[in-house]
Amino acid sequence: MLKKICVLGGTGFVGRHLLNRLAHPKLRIIVPSRRPERHRSVMVLPNVQTVKADIHDQETLNQLVEGCDAVINLVGILNESCDSKFEQNHVSLVEKLVKACQTKGVSRVLHISALHADKKEIQSTYLKTKAQAEQRLMQTTDLNVTIFRPSVIFGIDDSFFNRFALLLDLIPCCFPLACPNAKFAPVWVNDIAEVMAQSLENRETFGQSYNLCGSQTYTLKALVEFTAQMMGLKRTVIGLNDKLSQLQARFMEFVPTKPFSMDNYLSLQTDSVCNRDDFAFFNIQPASLEVIMPSYFEPKHQRSKYVDFRFTARR
Repeated sequence: MLKKICVLGGTGFVGRHLLNRLAHPKLRIIVPSRRPERHRSVMVLPNVQTVKADIHDQETLNQLVEGCDAVINLVGILNESCDSKFEQNHVSLVEKLVKACQTKGVSRVLHISALHADKKEIQSTYLKTKAQAEQRLMQTTDLNVTIFRPSVIFGIDDSFFNRFALLLDLIPCCFPLACPNAKFAPVWVNDIAEVMAQSLENRETFGQSYNLCGSQTYTLKALVEFTAQMMGLKRTVIGLNDKLSQLQARFMEFVPTKPFSMDNYLSLQTDSVCNRDDFAFFNIQPASLEVIMPSYFEPKHQRSKYVDFRFTARR
């Protein structure tokens, strides 16, 4: 039985749900963070130790993984900023993680990637750097690596539905949507956490990659319309053609928090759907989007006057 693991990115969306799934009195979990005081929901877990640390520093990373039986890497960004780049977070970090594991004798690594990161024709830098990270891990013969490639992940504090919910709440009447026909197979975060937890000590998963999708496929337009419906908002979603989608992406790159970018546009040129059901290996029937998500959203006329949805959406 594993006694100690380190979870990189453990304070993020998937990380918080995974830590709850891994709650066990005999398992000690190390979760590094630049600002651990901001993540009280993680700090209160009895078997989790949050550590103030910069995981991009090689020596610090070496110390974090020392004595661990496994390392889980959940670090990833969807858009670049001045101080956070794709190459830094997806490629360089994995290089340093490999060195740290080799230096400290850690052989088990779980890594979350992105669906279709293995495709050769991709143009998105996000997907390209995810692919480079996968290749580096799988080529390291002294590591037992398992890679997970999910479609868009949903849950109470996700960045996908909550981002659109925030925009829908701010934009009245008509909602212009880029790449409306892009396809997704949304997958519940708890199902991802269950698969990762089952994989930790399962030798059959060593050296394997798993594509993880929900049971149904939707267009982006259908998902945005579903979000508006859950919120009780009347919005007309207007799908933009390719040229207007690119124009919107270039404009939105200069908007604070960068809600949409050219790299997002390029990512959406590849449908985020699976060609096989890898959940079956774990005997899991993926949860339905329609069953899970509505309970997380209250129609606007039912929301408490003391609760500002826009702040809820940013969690």
